[in-house]
Amino acid sequence: MESPHLPTEIISYILSYLHVTDRKEASLVCKSWYEASQDHQFQKNATFKFPVSTSSLDFIRALARRPRCGLIISHLDGSSLSRQILLEVGLYLGPRLDSLALPGSSIIESSLLGVLPHLTSLRKLDLHGLDSLFMSGAFLSRQEHRQQVQKALGNLEELDLSDLRYLSDLSFNRLTSCTPRLRSLALAGCHIAFEFDPYRGSPVGSGSSALVSLRNLLSLLQKQASTLRSLDLSRTSITPESLRSIAQVPGLRLEDLSLRGCKELTDYSMEILCKHQNGLKTLDVSACTELTSRTVLAVATDLKELQSLSLSQDWKITDKGLTELMALPCLRTLDLSECLHVSGADLVKGLSSPQPRAQLQALSLRNCSYIRDTAIFSLAQLLGSNLRKLDLTSCVYLTDISVRAIATYLPALVVLRLGWCKEISDWGLLGMVEPTKNCEPRDKEPPSLPFQEKPRLVTDEDLGAFRDQEGASLLALRGLQELDLSACSKLTDTSITQVLRFADLQRLSLSMLPEISDDSLVSVALHCRNLTSLALNLCPQISDQGMARALPLLHRLQHLFMACCDGVTNETLSIIALHCDRLRTLDVSMCKDITVHQVELLQSRLPFLEKVQCRFANGADFTMVL
Repeated sequence: MESPHLPTEIISYILSYLHVTDRKEASLVCKSWYEASQDHQFQKNATFKFPVSTSSLDFIRALARRPRCGLIISHLDGSSLSRQILLEVGLYLGPRLDSLALPGSSIIESSLLGVLPHLTSLRKLDLHGLDSLFMSGAFLSRQEHRQQVQKALGNLEELDLSDLRYLSDLSFNRLTSCTPRLRSLALAGCHIAFEFDPYRGSPVGSGSSALVSLRNLLSLLQKQASTLRSLDLSRTSITPESLRSIAQVPGLRLEDLSLRGCKELTDYSMEILCKHQNGLKTLDVSACTELTSRTVLAVATDLKELQSLSLSQDWKITDKGLTELMALPCLRTLDLSECLHVSGADLVKGLSSPQPRAQLQALSLRNCSYIRDTAIFSLAQLLGSNLRKLDLTSCVYLTDISVRAIATYLPALVVLRLGWCKEISDWGLLGMVEPTKNCEPRDKEPPSLPFQEKPRLVTDEDLGAFRDQEGASLLALRGLQELDLSACSKLTDTSITQVLRFADLQRLSLSMLPEISDDSLVSVALHCRNLTSLALNLCPQISDQGMARALPLLHRLQHLFMACCDGVTNETLSIIALHCDRLRTLDVSMCKDITVHQVELLQSRLPFLEKVQCRFANGADFTMVL
């Protein structure tokens, strides 16, 4: 008796519980499962990325059955195949295409004009780094071309022109005149002729036609002030005076502004910005090295709707102003990485206020060397179940106390980075307190020096107590998807095998843990089967035997890093070829028993392998980018 056919809607409902990679494989089982996998709930904002190849033509034609999609096509050039691919995109996808990006390409104007007029519903166009389009300065110089492009891009919302060395005033004006309703404009890394203050002895920009000038940028902002909400001027030479001019454009109400790496900006210019653009929701002023805590106070005073703030690498910023910053009720993301003078005390003070305060979901204190256990213990209690991402990389004075606080008070964490926190040991991961040592002095023996002291190893008796305890170990973070324990050199198999059991974990770094062995690797593979990225660099005890037991369990692995693992040989590459058919990145640099010939053979057997690092493997210096 044949089993009844389930309705497509029921199969779609069942597939909705699968991970996206598993759903793709399930769609290949039979026609009914494939049709169920095409349900609209699985196809929202679908973007497909592929390089130029003859097989791309059939793929583009197959995409014509989809109602909407986006494309990222890399390595287009002036060849006939590249031109044909663009023509096919226009012919088959035309009004169905939402976004188009062409990274790493070197196309000319005629190739782009072959496709743009057909993309009548395009919402996002990414031309970053396409110098070949703008080098001649004649882009869209013909009126009929501008008319064709304007009909297609009249409703374009996002335009990315980042890292264009040859973007001139003329080319910029021609292109942006075809996009009258922009919501987002990116000019990061472009050579822009900003005007300078003559009283400082610097030349005044005169709107040179060879570069985009401040004058033309201001003109665009004035024309599109009613729609423009996002602006990226990162890594440009914008001056304080130029920023003040932009901030005061009549009618301009920015919501997202990125000024990352704009090193000339001052506190006064930021105060003017915050006063006139007080509707900002996202602000990135990372690596603006002249800014101080005055900027933090200005942000806290004027940007009441701010949701995300990055102050990374702003070295002059201290704790001052962070108390007031925590009074912003909408603030969800805060990046203070490499703010070397931040201790966290004022963060704790601000979050302790009974008034409405920030509900942080992501906090980065990476390389904040003044952070101590007391700050993390208090922050963990105050942030509670809201926090999902915490980066404490290179907070070198943190100990097991911080780990226990994180596991106890931050149950909703999805990302936890503790790399280079070298004082963390097995006891912290297990959620246990290391028993005090017998410190009674012995006659005629000198006291031990700090570098001679080693933590007491966990015994089987201790592990029995761990399994019986109700206190929080790292196991309490059940939803963890990314964990970095790199260079926490006191960790051993004892804690790794007992604690790293996260069903949803996707990215894990155990690099530079000299004490872990194949037992840890196999345990991780057994209990963390959703891993897509695994880093084991400089783990000398990992061997072929461990790889043979672990890799067959990691069906989703896409990135594997094993540099300086002297225990692995060509046998591991054979195991990878047999079990890791989704692998995209492999690093076997300085693995003395792995040969380049075997690496090349591996590449021929794995269809998705894009990059292999094998520098100094078996004495060779070789990097393969596929």
